[in-house]
Amino acid sequence: MEILDLRHFSSADLRPLLEDEIQVWSRLLCWDYSGSAEMILRYVDSKILPGYAAVDRGRVFGYAFFVYEGSKGVIGDLFVANGGRLPDPHQVESQLLTHVIETLQQSPGLHRVEAQLLVHEAGVVARSFVDQGFQRHARLFMVLPLADSTPSVSVHSDIEIRPWAEQDYQSAAAVITTAYRSHVDSQINDQYRSLSGSLRFLNNIVRFPGCGTFDPESSFVAVHKRARTLIGLILCSRVRHDVGHVTQVCVLPENRGQGIGEALLARAAGNLRQRKFTMLSLTVTEANKRAVDLYLRLGFDTKRVFDAFVWEG
Repeated sequence: MEILDLRHFSSADLRPLLEDEIQVWSRLLCWDYSGSAEMILRYVDSKILPGYAAVDRGRVFGYAFFVYEGSKGVIGDLFVANGGRLPDPHQVESQLLTHVIETLQQSPGLHRVEAQLLVHEAGVVARSFVDQGFQRHARLFMVLPLADSTPSVSVHSDIEIRPWAEQDYQSAAAVITTAYRSHVDSQINDQYRSLSGSLRFLNNIVRFPGCGTFDPESSFVAVHKRARTLIGLILCSRVRHDVGHVTQVCVLPENRGQGIGEALLARAAGNLRQRKFTMLSLTVTEANKRAVDLYLRLGFDTKRVFDAFVWEG
């Protein structure tokens, strides 16, 4: 087995592996990963995707890639095929991660590395990160079956829940920045710490298929009618033809405890149900007890626990 630079390969070399990965995402998460896979293959053909591939007898059977965002590196994916006469997948995962982490930590001007590997159960790849000084945060992947109707949730008459609109970008970014100030999730994703970072975050989930295809119909904002200000939002993507995923839900600190978050979730779930979606999923940091308790109360069930990792040099 060899570990080689990903830029030595073409989409034809990686396509069989990505087809296996699409099946894994579908089985574990009810997630259609084909859009993300096609984007990865385009970047591979353009020779602009940094990362490493595991090769055995001329066949690529594992890969990991990362991207640079200014002074930060983000590990985008890690996947190793299993079965036949292939080497032990856990050992290969460790070798690929070691190469990626060393490359990032030794990159000039890079001061932070983030990783969230959703298809890997908590603890499975943790040692490679923890041994290199990463902080580890447990996160939950939760799902809500949409077969049963969700009760509507009333909010104060001063508050309006309305559909997401393009002109909400700037106000939504401001809400996200304020909502996550001193929050555990701003430790995991530093984009939440600034208005410009929150705008980049919004652009990533609305414009790119990394978290599914943005679904404006099931995305809503909460507006204080008298002040005419945005005070909360929920954004959803379509990750399979019949599965929605909450990419962001937050409420300003001073407006929490008023049922706004619950109302936003109910509106999104109700919209998806009317359109014959069968499930709504989301991820949440385990330490965010208030949010976890709300999701459990609304009928979400934890399907898997995975890790988020952060290194700051």
